Amino acid sequence: MNPRDPGSPVDSTLVLLKVEEAARRLQIGRTLCYRLIRTGELEAVTVGRLRRVPAAAVTEFAAKLRRAHQPAA
Repeated sequence: MNPRDPGSPVDSTLVLLKVEEAARRLQIGRTLCYRLIRTGELEAVTVGRLRRVPAAAVTEFAAKLRRAHQPAA
């Protein structure tokens, strides 16, 4: 499994993702991912000097986007 290969399978056992991995899962750029973190739209935690995105936060962010684009009943 090569992390630089866009076609590589996702490791579902990871609890915390690098920002680049979260961006890849969301199919967005790294810069946009950092912007979402900075604005608080995407949750991130600091581990020492590293920024990590909880894997569940990626799923929650996608669900929030889906809810925002559903037509009002």
